[in-house]
Amino acid sequence: MKNSNTTNPKVQLARKLNILAYIVSIIVIGLVLLMRRVKFDIGIDFSFLPAFHSSMNAVTAVLLIIALVFIKQKKITAHRNMMFAAVITSALFLLSYVLYHFTTPETNFCKEGNIRIVYFILLISHVILAGVIFPFILFTLIRGYTDQVEKHKKMARWVYPMWLYVAITGPILYLMLRPCYGL
Repeated sequence: MKNSNTTNPKVQLARKLNILAYIVSIIVIGLVLLMRRVKFDIGIDFSFLPAFHSSMNAVTAVLLIIALVFIKQKKITAHRNMMFAAVITSALFLLSYVLYHFTTPETNFCKEGNIRIVYFILLISHVILAGVIFPFILFTLIRGYTDQVEKHKKMARWVYPMWLYVAITGPILYLMLRPCYGL
């Protein structure tokens, strides 16, 4: 008798999507590592994008919280819709963020004192968690999309709070860095 997991079309789809998630993760991590070293001048001023990045992170955080409320209420379709929306806003953020950092010089934090320590603690935790969590967001999404509910729940319990932390700290970091733009 064949193992039902190998013949289940949803599991087969999950395997294919996992391969895609690995490829996308490698590309994104590679781009993020390169964007601080490589700059392109395409003749467009993208200085407006940090506010957009912050907005996309804030919207993602709100969508994640709404999605949590929906799943607690057992409103699966509404939860799924909010999670897809959160992935879309995060993808818009990521595309915009990479574009900005490939085309715009770095902005250094300009404040002194204890606020500088707070900023760098938030920044370091935000950057590390964002890098680590990215592929796992994709894998959690795949588990949910392919109806692997128990695997989805198990991953979401630790992926969700880290994603929410990254989405909330993004706008906080932007507000802390905002006075330093254009100096």
